Amino acid sequence: MGIQFRFGIISDLHIALSHTIWDNPNRFHLVEVSTHALEQALAHLSQLDLDFLLLPGDLTQHGEGDNHDWLVARLSQLPFPVYVVPGNHDIVQAKATAERIGLSDFPKLYGKFGYDQQPERPYYIQSLVPGVSLVGLNSIAFDEAGRQLPTGWLDESQLQWLTDTLSNLRDQLILVMIHHNVLEHLPGQAKSPLGQRYMLKNADQLLTCLKNSNAKLIFTGHLHVQDVVRNSDICEITTGSLVSYPHPYRVVRVMQSDQSQWQVDVESHTINAVPGWPDLLTQSRRWMGDRSFPFMMKLLTQPPLALPEAEAATIAPKLRDFWATIAAGDGQFDVSALPQRVQRYFEPFNVPTVNGCPQTIDNFATLYL
Repeated sequence: MGIQFRFGIISDLHIALSHTIWDNPNRFHLVEVSTHALEQALAHLSQLDLDFLLLPGDLTQHGEGDNHDWLVARLSQLPFPVYVVPGNHDIVQAKATAERIGLSDFPKLYGKFGYDQQPERPYYIQSLVPGVSLVGLNSIAFDEAGRQLPTGWLDESQLQWLTDTLSNLRDQLILVMIHHNVLEHLPGQAKSPLGQRYMLKNADQLLTCLKNSNAKLIFTGHLHVQDVVRNSDICEITTGSLVSYPHPYRVVRVMQSDQSQWQVDVESHTINAVPGWPDLLTQSRRWMGDRSFPFMMKLLTQPPLALPEAEAATIAPKLRDFWATIAAGDGQFDVSALPQRVQRYFEPFNVPTVNGCPQTIDNFATLYL
């Protein structure tokens, strides 16, 4: 029998202990449920015979030391290995402050979760099971003043390390975990002012490094959307935020069906209720819709649509549930009431169909690589 393994994915946890919570009137995610949602997901995953758990970044609300410490303690209690990478909310500036950690603190703090071999750098490689390795990358970068860059970026030293590392692992299956999206998960994402911030700016360089290796699966977060996309032999699975509608997490099973092909079974789960939020999915979707107007105004008034503000203001309320629908994956929505130009823009966001049948792969899928 070939290689088989099963693992969980929880992304964008945004852990926020009660004394650290601060509000932003336009935020879509509910950090208020972060610890309860994580406990519920971990309780379920701990009942499964998992080989490991992946956390693709945004582990904390905004890099607070208290929130990182709580999460490290909680992950240390789990019955399976856990691997993490940093997200933009985990290291918000290069140097630490009294309340927030810095870049050099992250791999030391999470030494047991990927960085044990070289805790002085924020990227690593780990053997998962015989014949399979995980590459954990750091896409969080800073300018000379220590301010975080607005898009993801892999520096030259990390790319060179990756090239050298992969050259010695040509006979292994390589999983890659990185916070920012490498492939587009939304139409025109790489060119959209709103979409670019969720992507790795030098994604082409990373893909060049990966193409000559057996790196077939990339796991990302950041976008808070359930989506699966393929580019030739590479499949990228981005997982929505545990604290944002629809509060998802995943279980993935990988099997070597023969020497040249891998089968990847993806299943998704959601957190449906936590204390204080008895109907979390309905309440969270409403929360997102109630706060959607500023986001939709940006989407409508920025290129490529670039609508006048007055026109955008009449259309935005009709799209209050747009992002929630996209976030849930396999989105299907009616745009017939919108002006034709706006219809043409939004139609590609719908799940693709073949002979009238929706091709739903974002939440439950069997992929062959």
